[in-house]
Amino acid sequence: MRVRKKQKITFVTASVYALLLLGAVSWFSIFNLEKASLSALFSEKNLSYSTKFFKGLFGIGEEKPAFFNQDSWKTVIALTFDTLKMSVMATGFATIAALLTVVPAARNVADGSITLAKKWHGLISFGIIRSIYIFSRAVPELVWAMMIIFIFKPGILPGAIALALHNFGILGKLCAEVIEDLDSRPVRNLASSGAGRVQILLYGVLPAALPRFLTYILYRWEVIMRTTIVVGFVGAGGLGQQFKLSMSFFHYTDLTLILFCYLILVFAADYISEKARFFIK
Repeated sequence: MRVRKKQKITFVTASVYALLLLGAVSWFSIFNLEKASLSALFSEKNLSYSTKFFKGLFGIGEEKPAFFNQDSWKTVIALTFDTLKMSVMATGFATIAALLTVVPAARNVADGSITLAKKWHGLISFGIIRSIYIFSRAVPELVWAMMIIFIFKPGILPGAIALALHNFGILGKLCAEVIEDLDSRPVRNLASSGAGRVQILLYGVLPAALPRFLTYILYRWEVIMRTTIVVGFVGAGGLGQQFKLSMSFFHYTDLTLILFCYLILVFAADYISEKARFFIK
């Protein structure tokens, strides 16, 4: 008689079970502990409010909606360029800071496994820079913006710095992991041929990693462009600040115009990203 061996639960299977359990506990908490009711969302009062809101967005019942007003278009277009400048500055600041720190933040560089030259300070630098990355991305953009605008006056530059501080940690971590995933054989061939540490990094590591670096940078630029609306709520300027003001004064057609401009910006960023990836390949 053949004895059937007990099958071990893999990490993926355990993760799926844990996810299902978490979902069940969450829904139980919502309906039983919090006494939430989905039917309350579709009440007559909420239906009346949502109908009024969407009519306002499309300018139904207004004499002169914002998207038919020339002055509104001029104002929003100027704010769109401010938003674009903020996103470009934020991406530039975050990219420069990440590229200056990414090499010692890679584990295979820190322990010398890719460069075949282990330094005593490698792991110390690795730990310090990775800790800075964690702190940078752990603080949300809105919190960074509130602190920076409290110190400086409101404007595009403080908003760009706030966005850069958050995305510096994200870009640094992503780019460091790119270096860690590189094929080490070409780099080791350079090392065995007598190339120095700087030459190995310039001619072996960075050329192989730069295409993926650019992919991550362009993706974060698109994310930053959308996140400008968040920092705009605390006075960072651009479309986000105007969005908050329009919401406060119930100018719903202004919201439609602002969202349309955001849509154009995201489409432009996506188009540039696609073209850049095409030229990289």
